[in-house]
Amino acid sequence: MDSMGTLRRTHNCNELGSDNVDQEIILMGWVLRRRDHGGVIFIDLRDRWGITQVVFNPEINAEIHAKAHQIRNEWVLAVRGTVKPRPGDMANPKLHTGTIEVLVDELRILNSSETPPFPLDEDTEVSDNLRLQYRYLDIRRPEMANNLIMRHKATQAIRNYLCNHNFLEIETPMLTRSTPEGARDYLVPSRVNAGKFYALPQSPQLFKQLLMMGGMDRYFQIVKCFRDEDLRADRQPEFTQIDMELSFVTEEEIITVAEGMIAALFKATKGIELQPPFKRMTYDEAMRRFGTDRPDTRFDLELIDLTDTLKGCGFKVFNSIIAEGGVVKAINAKGCSSFSRKDLDNLTEYAGRFGAKGMAWIKIKDDEWQSPITKFFSPEELAAMGKALDAEPGDLILFGADTSAVVHPVLAELRLELARRLNLIDKEIFNFMWVTDFPLVEYSHGEKRHTAVHHPFTAPCEDQLDLLESDPGSVKSRAYDLVLNGNEIGGGSIRIHRKDMQEKIFSVLGINAEEAEEKFGFLLKALDLGAPPHGGIAFGVDRLMMVLTGSDSIRDVIAFPKTQKATCPLTEAPASVARKQLTELSLRPDWE
Repeated sequence: MDSMGTLRRTHNCNELGSDNVDQEIILMGWVLRRRDHGGVIFIDLRDRWGITQVVFNPEINAEIHAKAHQIRNEWVLAVRGTVKPRPGDMANPKLHTGTIEVLVDELRILNSSETPPFPLDEDTEVSDNLRLQYRYLDIRRPEMANNLIMRHKATQAIRNYLCNHNFLEIETPMLTRSTPEGARDYLVPSRVNAGKFYALPQSPQLFKQLLMMGGMDRYFQIVKCFRDEDLRADRQPEFTQIDMELSFVTEEEIITVAEGMIAALFKATKGIELQPPFKRMTYDEAMRRFGTDRPDTRFDLELIDLTDTLKGCGFKVFNSIIAEGGVVKAINAKGCSSFSRKDLDNLTEYAGRFGAKGMAWIKIKDDEWQSPITKFFSPEELAAMGKALDAEPGDLILFGADTSAVVHPVLAELRLELARRLNLIDKEIFNFMWVTDFPLVEYSHGEKRHTAVHHPFTAPCEDQLDLLESDPGSVKSRAYDLVLNGNEIGGGSIRIHRKDMQEKIFSVLGINAEEAEEKFGFLLKALDLGAPPHGGIAFGVDRLMMVLTGSDSIRDVIAFPKTQKATCPLTEAPASVARKQLTELSLRPDWE
């Protein structure tokens, strides 16, 4: 291989144009592709900026031309040459540098490459595991490179915006203590304190509140967080948050700051001028209309409640569910009466993945309503349903009947699946929605106690404090989530800033005084030493970037992500460690 010696890159592979004609320049990069046209060798040289065509002509330098014959894809080159205009019929309008080429008179081969395990110059399907195993190659592909570049632009825009609004960027610890509530912690054994463990933070929640108590009234951090939970396409064991906390503020002030930050982010990354304020919807309305607290509002297909309409109806399945306190809801899939029986069976199987025991349906034809269940309804009941659903010939009605805890997630997912099948989702639209007035707590039948909907430090609505003991499930919180195209990209709340109120919420959550003191004694002490009113919000960078780039998974916007089994094919982590390391940590070396 050739040494670079005193050779220094003068230009990147995307900044050359007609203004550079006849200039001598030096480029360095990877060989994207090589073509031999009648003795003249053309190479597309690529770096992170783009692509430039370089030419090896035997009439210019026979020795260099001979050397170029050995070059293959992904070899690393340095070339010195002169910029020349391409012949008119050879211009490439798809390339920024498509009107010029570089005639090479010096070549240095900085490194060779084996044949890559997948092509980098084609838009081919490559398995996720192979991409992650050779992630450094995957990142060379323009799609992945552009995702990471956009992520950089996004975080820079965020930092600039928050710094210009008097926020302080302050780091919080990665090694902290395990606390109850939320997902499982990742634990780190302590060598110097045998038998004790740190926990990696699920969020900097307590520390950012403590910073407010320390007088740092506007804090932010772009921070790694860790949760040991079952994974999906939009989850990772380690993820990144934009974390913010403010003192002496209301919900409205936090929402205004957050909207301004999102607007600055979209302008910097997409060139889109958003127009805050964003729309808002209460939690109860979102669940009623869409079955989820993160509704995708780019299309219709809303849930229609037929519970009162069908009370006492002739269809015993629906009638008994309603009598037992359940609900009957439906989606009117406009123009879908042409769905075949196979289509309906597929939708029924899909609904079953989310808890449905079956799925009733009715096709509306010009002259009749077609379904195995229509015979159980009177003409008046069918007419009432048709009116509630705005049904007309050509429509397909899909029903969900069970408890609301089953019906809502089933129809919410069925709604999304229908939108995908019917191509109703416009990926160029960005619909923002604040969801507010969440319940403070929800009852867990498994744990036989109330659990926090957001976290235990969320403040309840002040006009409902008298219900905390008698009916905690009806109390609303001062929480707010920002939803973008059906993805929760951020969430926050006004926090509890008084010790007596925090102790009361702990009690509602079944955390007794002894446990509260053991786990949160430092927080309760801080609350009793002049804690100001405060609140904040956190945004998921990975999920936000997934939506911005139009990616299907957050793995496509993270440089080195984990698989859905929380493994890294590149480094083969997690891995076994030496017996000596385990004994130093006071862990049993015979554990497997």
